[in-house]
Amino acid sequence: MPHRIRIWDLPTRLFHWLLALCVIGLVASAKLGLMDWHFRLGYAMLTLLVFRLLWGLVGGRWSRFSSFLYAPGSLWRYLRGRGEPTHAIGHSPTGALSVFALLILLLVQVASGLISDDEIASAGPLTHLVPGTWVSLATWYHRAIGQWALIALVLLHIAAILWYLWGRKQNLIQPMISGDKLLSQAAEPARDDFGSRLLAGVLLLLCAGAVALLLRYAGP
Repeated sequence: MPHRIRIWDLPTRLFHWLLALCVIGLVASAKLGLMDWHFRLGYAMLTLLVFRLLWGLVGGRWSRFSSFLYAPGSLWRYLRGRGEPTHAIGHSPTGALSVFALLILLLVQVASGLISDDEIASAGPLTHLVPGTWVSLATWYHRAIGQWALIALVLLHIAAILWYLWGRKQNLIQPMISGDKLLSQAAEPARDDFGSRLLAGVLLLLCAGAVALLLRYAGP
């Protein structure tokens, strides 16, 4: 008999969809030259990313980094079709790689944007704090490498979701909407009650405050 288990808590789900909206907005605003909105969305993304790093330590059971830190041997067995039953609960080994790669790439992209300068109409708020060579390198990476690497990783992420949906008959989108998964085995559910959601709200406000303070006191 299938077990309906709460895997993704509400803060994790909201983070996921808000981050997706930020990525779309950042790409669109950059292409349309709407740099004021590009910066605002960048600050929002930084807030979300810092929140996710903290939530990865104290969030729901399957949102914590400790639940999807896999050893190389475990990844290799999964790729050879010898995965363990627990791999189907939260993030699989390949899914974990995608999550970590996306978080790292987004953090680097946001960081490079903060110290980029197109020398025409817009400059990151922290450009005055670093040497000019760093600014040039960050600007080059942000525009020539980072944005395309990010787009490629997002497209790969979407392709993987579709492959799981059509090839393996596993819907990865629905659990990220409802929070629940139908599993063939019992599993520890993620905590997703008022207390955990309140904690997430407090953490998000603290992260937003920290980003605001950074921009206020480190900006020009």
